[in-house]
Amino acid sequence: MTDNQKAYRQVFKGASLFGGVQIINILAGILRSKFAAIFLGPAGVGIMGVLNSTIHLITSIFKLGLDTSSIKEIAFANKLEDKRNVSNVIYNLKRLLWVTGVLGTVVTSILSPFLSEIAFQSKSFTFSFIWISVAVLFKQLTFGNMAILQGLRKLKKLAMVNLYSSVCSVFIVVPLYYFFGLEAIIPTIILTTFLGYLISKYFTLSVEIESDHKSLKNVFHEGKPMIKLGVTLSVGSIITLFVAYLIQVYITNVGGLTEVGYYNVGMIIINSYVGLIFESMSKDYFPRLSEIINDIKSVQRTVTQQTMVVVLLITPVIILFLTFAEYFIVILYSKAFLPVLLFINIAIMGTLFKAVSWSLGYVIIANGDSSVFIKTAIGFNVLLLVINIFGYSNYGLLGLGVSYIIYYFLHLVIISLIMKFRYKFVFISEFIKVYFVCLLLVFSTFCITYIGDVLLKSFLLVFLILISSVFTIYNLNKKLDVKSFIKEKFNK
Repeated sequence: MTDNQKAYRQVFKGASLFGGVQIINILAGILRSKFAAIFLGPAGVGIMGVLNSTIHLITSIFKLGLDTSSIKEIAFANKLEDKRNVSNVIYNLKRLLWVTGVLGTVVTSILSPFLSEIAFQSKSFTFSFIWISVAVLFKQLTFGNMAILQGLRKLKKLAMVNLYSSVCSVFIVVPLYYFFGLEAIIPTIILTTFLGYLISKYFTLSVEIESDHKSLKNVFHEGKPMIKLGVTLSVGSIITLFVAYLIQVYITNVGGLTEVGYYNVGMIIINSYVGLIFESMSKDYFPRLSEIINDIKSVQRTVTQQTMVVVLLITPVIILFLTFAEYFIVILYSKAFLPVLLFINIAIMGTLFKAVSWSLGYVIIANGDSSVFIKTAIGFNVLLLVINIFGYSNYGLLGLGVSYIIYYFLHLVIISLIMKFRYKFVFISEFIKVYFVCLLLVFSTFCITYIGDVLLKSFLLVFLILISSVFTIYNLNKKLDVKSFIKEKFNK
């Protein structure tokens, strides 16, 4: 087996491990979403979406990006087999997240009337925000535990945390929605975040920390490099979440809670179900990239391999969703959410642009290039906000779908230029050819979905599903020898 095949297999192993977990997560998410749609309705889903977006925004502000910057620090120290330094990073991370988590909870409680007014144009949700402020602390601590496992590349344990948290949450959410309806929204948010923390805590108990007890002053002093990079990443994350929050608030004000409910459902389908490949691969990709970031040739090879696998895997998934989108919406939610169909069909094509820019973007983070990261974060999010507001105000959900494609196309173009001129990175011709075919398959599928002749449309869609699947399997087989890979798995 060649080194290139080994590298591709490493990428695929990470995808298969977390991909399997993500499928279980999706099934659990389907149950949660289905019962939410049935017992809460579009307006209830909209309320839940706004509350969760608020928590994500506040958590991103107060965690200071430590969950991501610590992965880089832990992975790099772990590669050098510096156990003492690894222990120091983990100890400092835990102490810092406790401090920032408590601070976030207190600030959320104090600002609850203001948050309620901003989100719902009323103070009627003040006590709701006070209650869910506790979830901020639990989320902070959970992120820390997950970062430890990811940085140490304890991928199986990390996968188990995701799996157990998702499955167990179903047993909390479904009964509460059934018996209490809208009144269950706040308890489910608190209980699921607390459960997630307990599970992540259990799987990090085996991680030994050799560091001595230190004062908070020393913790902040030693953690300066991690905090500095973390704050930079946090600013970018806050801007992203804040823009997402503003978009939801704008849709709420212009179109109402039902419209924002449709939008949230569409984004969940695109980012969680189709985007499961990004999530599953990032767990192994970022720490692996952080370990070799000082070797430009290794970086180029790793990024190309990662991007190739992401594009090949996501293409047939997009085509399947385009073909059966209507049925997916009814199965995942209900017929009441069918107005979101056009938005999903258009926006989902943008994920093929996102697949490439996503892989490239990690190079900036792994390099700790704060200046580029901040500038691009601000520029991209201003662009996203402007085109989303313009798209929705003029064309409703259809406009949001089109703006999604435009945004990620421009995102890919700009990121590619940054990679070329700052990091001397350009994709090889082999990848460009594969990517062009994938784009052609996806956009052809979209056009075919609007053919009036049902029989002809069905025939062509099935044909494209088969073609895309064969294309993906053929190219993956060239890179990692799928047959022997599967044999090895079965033998184990």
